Amino acid sequence: MAPSEFTEFSDMESYSQPVESERELLEIELLLEGVHRLYGYDFRNYALPSLRRRIWHQVHAEHLSSISGLQEKVLHDRACFQRLVYSLSIPVTEMFRDPPLFRTFREKVIPLLRTYPYIRIWHAGCSTGEEVYSMAILLHEEGLYDKSRIYATDMNGKSLQVAKEGIFGIQKMKLYTKNYQEAGGTRSFSEYYTAKYNSVIFQPFLRKNIIFAEHNLATDQSFNEFNVIFCRNVMIYFDETLRNRVHSLFHDSLSHFGVLVLGAKESIHFTDYDDCYEPLDKVEKIYRKIK
Repeated sequence: MAPSEFTEFSDMESYSQPVESERELLEIELLLEGVHRLYGYDFRNYALPSLRRRIWHQVHAEHLSSISGLQEKVLHDRACFQRLVYSLSIPVTEMFRDPPLFRTFREKVIPLLRTYPYIRIWHAGCSTGEEVYSMAILLHEEGLYDKSRIYATDMNGKSLQVAKEGIFGIQKMKLYTKNYQEAGGTRSFSEYYTAKYNSVIFQPFLRKNIIFAEHNLATDQSFNEFNVIFCRNVMIYFDETLRNRVHSLFHDSLSHFGVLVLGAKESIHFTDYDDCYEPLDKVEKIYRKIK
């Protein structure tokens, strides 16, 4: 799945008030049940307020007047379904987003990774890949990339295709360069990409140890054992049931003393796995699995 997989949503959505009627709630439930049963995508345990905003956004984008109308179109038109999935997983990401997190990762996690003969890292909900390329650059600068494998997953196929190509708008490079420098970058950021017209493409060597694949956190299982799992700003739109489901998946997927990195608004506390981790850095939400 992605926050992209429900990564984040704009506060400027027009439908931000509480659910107005039982009819509307039923329409939402029927839409999500239909999507799950027909296409296998499970949004049923996403937090309702944000989910509702995105559904109404798509109702209007399809020039419809009701959620029931959207349901009918989604169930009979796969292209409409794909547009809905993209709407529900709008990617919000950037290179070295939250630079202090990456600086702390260099200081506190990289020394641990140096002790491993082989490193596996999972970026769950990787969106369009900026965070994945950031990690590839960081590992390269620390001399660890050649013995690393990065698994980048998302439920949004459109976002994954962007990630695989590694092509981004040149207008973003000023911000990305600033983030890179604040994150402790040791070289010139421009060394990692080639500019052409209004886009840049990241150097091929950054992709050589990255595996991109579709994976849905709500329904799919563990597929490997990892030393590090990044899942940032993905679970903030999940309800308690789905959050615990995902934490179970991550716990099963992490090696002993593996590292879990969450988003600024997320926490391991108040989950079923609170006592399974110790904080490596409470501020940056970096935890190490201890049991």
